[in-house]
Amino acid sequence: MNVEQEIWRWLEEVKDPEIPSVSVVDMGMVKSVYVTEVGRVQLDMIPTFVGCPALNLIEKEVKNTLQSKPGIKDVTVTFVMDIPWTSDRINEQGRQNLKKYGIAPPPKDYQEGDPWVAECPYCSSPKTVMENVFGPTACRSILYCTTCKNPFEAIKPV
Repeated sequence: MNVEQEIWRWLEEVKDPEIPSVSVVDMGMVKSVYVTEVGRVQLDMIPTFVGCPALNLIEKEVKNTLQSKPGIKDVTVTFVMDIPWTSDRINEQGRQNLKKYGIAPPPKDYQEGDPWVAECPYCSSPKTVMENVFGPTACRSILYCTTCKNPFEAIKPV
């Protein structure tokens, strides 16, 4: 395993501060990893939305995690804003971990204007209704499953 592959593996330890079951890698927030010289790492990351209040915390956790690893002396994190994050960046592990946490992942290959059908993360039923488009964060909504009668959150497809 080369150094960059090792860094990607270590970044899986950095959890989303709002959803601790998924990592920043699972959420597709890591755009690229560069080892600029021995012990120096440059990361480009894509925020899930520009105004995310957790960016400073994520940067701090990335630096703390990587700088605790052997051979890593300095880490620079840059949040790139010219590439928009989309929910298609969430990997399969992330989708499964969202469900385990009670959050429905967005539909795959969603196109703007398509109807949004969110499967219940508890019983996998597609018989769900929107309770409130505004959830606890800008990227989540509140839905209700008419099959198992549980409310749940869902990541908005973008």
